[in-house]
Amino acid sequence: MSKKYILGVFNDEATLVDAFEKIKAKGILPTEVYTPYPIHEILEGMGKKTRITHAAFFYGLFAAVGILSFLTYAAVIDWPLHYGGKPFNAFPSFIVVTIVATILSITLLTLFTFSARAKIFPGKKAEIFHERATDDKFVIVLDTENLGDNAKAVEEIIREHGEVE
Repeated sequence: MSKKYILGVFNDEATLVDAFEKIKAKGILPTEVYTPYPIHEILEGMGKKTRITHAAFFYGLFAAVGILSFLTYAAVIDWPLHYGGKPFNAFPSFIVVTIVATILSITLLTLFTFSARAKIFPGKKAEIFHERATDDKFVIVLDTENLGDNAKAVEEIIREHGEVE
């Protein structure tokens, strides 16, 4: 079953933001807004907040603790080397390895988390609404199922704010 959408294509940011605010004032939240660069009014208006920074922090914390624990276990407990006045725990030599491995862990785990949350996977067919949506046009997408009786009013708002297509 294919969905039906109303698209508003604009040339500049100001007209898009005006149309977005008027549509939101009607109590309708657009399905998606595509822009060539981030527009903070749109991001805040859509209510899209991310917690990926919190996930990355915990990934880093657990990775650093795990890596330090592994290095300590391997060099001090499991296979200690006793020769030439070497201290039993050479902690300073673990620092660089811990930093680099923690950065690698954060990067990979955050990438996988983002991909899973965005439902991006190999072979997924992209749903492209407009060819120039992230090139030089600003596109607002509204699902007709969510509009109900407001479809005509939304189309009028989009036209009055300088819709290009």
